[in-house]
Amino acid sequence: MTQKYVVTGAGAFGGWTALQLLRSGAQVTLIDAWGPGNSRASSGGETRVIRHAYTNRLYVDLATRSLELWHEHCDRWQMSLYRESGVLFFDQGGDFCESVRRNFESAGINHETLSIAQIALRWPQVNIEGLRSGLFEPQAGYLQARRACQAVVSAFVKEGGVYQVARSLPGEVDGSEMQPVTLQNGELLAADQYIFACGPWLATLFPFLNNLLKVSRQEIFFFGQPHDRHAEFSSSLPVWAEVGDQFWYGIPGDGKRGFKLGDDTTGPDFDPTHGDRSASAAGIESAARYLGFRFPGMRGAPLLESRVCQYSRTADDHFIIDRHPQAENCWIAGGGSGHGFKHGPAIGEYLAALVCGREKEKQEFRLDRDYTS
Repeated sequence: MTQKYVVTGAGAFGGWTALQLLRSGAQVTLIDAWGPGNSRASSGGETRVIRHAYTNRLYVDLATRSLELWHEHCDRWQMSLYRESGVLFFDQGGDFCESVRRNFESAGINHETLSIAQIALRWPQVNIEGLRSGLFEPQAGYLQARRACQAVVSAFVKEGGVYQVARSLPGEVDGSEMQPVTLQNGELLAADQYIFACGPWLATLFPFLNNLLKVSRQEIFFFGQPHDRHAEFSSSLPVWAEVGDQFWYGIPGDGKRGFKLGDDTTGPDFDPTHGDRSASAAGIESAARYLGFRFPGMRGAPLLESRVCQYSRTADDHFIIDRHPQAENCWIAGGGSGHGFKHGPAIGEYLAALVCGREKEKQEFRLDRDYTS
């Protein structure tokens, strides 16, 4: 008998999971409150970095599989969702780049270790002050996030899935099973299995997650490149990141939107539904100061636009992908903000196989793990 699934959340995790379940021969309904890539979603926004640079080998391998799937689906859909700009890490001399380098070597990831002189020669836009070296991954880059979410849902519908824009609430747990989910219009949706991949709204739907997931306010900025040096910052400079007291990263010049700059450091608590999404004066000042220091040609660049999004992450930065502790037919997937988007295809593949009983659970993603390790 054909299995029926209801997936709530059409972001990076939910959309790909729904598509993979559908391709397994199941009947799948995908629900999202505001639509794929919407401005409230953690998977919203224009771009996301994809790279293999992780200190944990698990995510190196997930990124490898995801990049394969991104390439496969860009070809299948005849869409350009990925730009291989390379990703350059500025090394201040901490442990991060050395650990990443070891993982690159063991996983066979193409990379270059660069001296500061080599950085200065190849990318003269960069002020090398305070840097010890660089780590460059040429087969990395960035993804078109909003377009990718929409492309996944579009493919899901074309291949026979049912998609609805609606608010979905989990059903009551009776015995060891969740009852049908309820939509905002009162409609009940019954299925054999329920998957909730709602990002920052997971703890609202499942209060037992409140101590496990932190939702934080994150500010993103887009600065205008000087007209006479536009190509220098929009074409020749790769995606970059600098891990230090703060974790700055940037995507230069995508789609003529300006020089994207973000601080990956966890921000204050945030309400993803009602929170104020205006950038703070302090955040703008901090970003402009860093930008002018590390990229002198951008000093004094005007702020074109800003965006406030949110991260939903765990204390150990591992995802949560596990069965509901009281409902055997309900699964929860989240905690991916800050680095989960790139892994969407591989996580969808993994979670679909896990729900169908074809995959073993990963200890790192369990709800009952030790979050301090």
